[in-house]
Amino acid sequence: MTTTLSRRSILMLALGVSATCIPSVSLALADGYPNPRFLKEPQSLLSDMAMKAMGAVAYRSTVIDLRPKRDFDAGHIPGARHLPADAVAAEFGAVAGALRPAPEIEAMLGALGIAQDQRVVFYDDRGGFHAARMFWLLEYFGHREVSVLNGGWTGWLDAGGTVTRDQGGGKHARFEATLTPRRHATAQDVLAHKDQPGAVLIDVRPPRLFAEGHIPWAINVPWSQNLDEDGRFLPADALAAHFEGYGITEDSDVIMHCQNGLASSHSYLALRLLDVPRLRVYHRSWAEWGSAGDLPVATG
Repeated sequence: MTTTLSRRSILMLALGVSATCIPSVSLALADGYPNPRFLKEPQSLLSDMAMKAMGAVAYRSTVIDLRPKRDFDAGHIPGARHLPADAVAAEFGAVAGALRPAPEIEAMLGALGIAQDQRVVFYDDRGGFHAARMFWLLEYFGHREVSVLNGGWTGWLDAGGTVTRDQGGGKHARFEATLTPRRHATAQDVLAHKDQPGAVLIDVRPPRLFAEGHIPWAINVPWSQNLDEDGRFLPADALAAHFEGYGITEDSDVIMHCQNGLASSHSYLALRLLDVPRLRVYHRSWAEWGSAGDLPVATG
């Protein structure tokens, strides 16, 4: 997998044909996720920490625990810093789940020691539900070195990872966001996106909430279907087949939303793993759309 050409482009070059001559390329690859760096396996994190202890390599990852503080205090990954899962959401925002102003989030990330050259690994105990929002947020803020611990806290324990109660210390850093508009969508973007070539609007909420009210042209692809029974992301071929079953390919232009800006990021991460290039999150989601009064709504 090259970092400069998509799989579709490589295939077209090999065949000597133009983009209009071949159908959409499957998301599936035989050798795993096209973008595996967005998931950190517990064994890989263990190996990194062991190498650091031996002084063999420079260890530049910051691990962030998003579980409740009481669970963090009871035991966490050595060296992890704690961040409340909803800390980035405005406490009294007009829309539930809306983000705090960027300067406040920058200060929050800097206090955790996250600098622009720092690799960040987020984990939680909900299959990446909270960690994925931070993954999307950091990408939106222009930070490229970010990943989610596959399997989260349970995966760490199952891998034999050590646990500490040591709160430790940590250096502060200066975090400066460079917003990436192609990762973020507004309600107006959703309206304008409707009839664009390849446009797909995904509502990742549970079917019950979708039936109670949804954007008329959205398709319901629940975020929980990204995971296996152990709370890990599906293998690459299964994850690709899952999305292809809904007509989502590498050529799709995808906007996704949920109830209040959390779950949509999980499917954003899943499609980033599969290297779908055109992805945006409508972060204010149904909390904004469903209460607006002047935006189209369907039920059933």
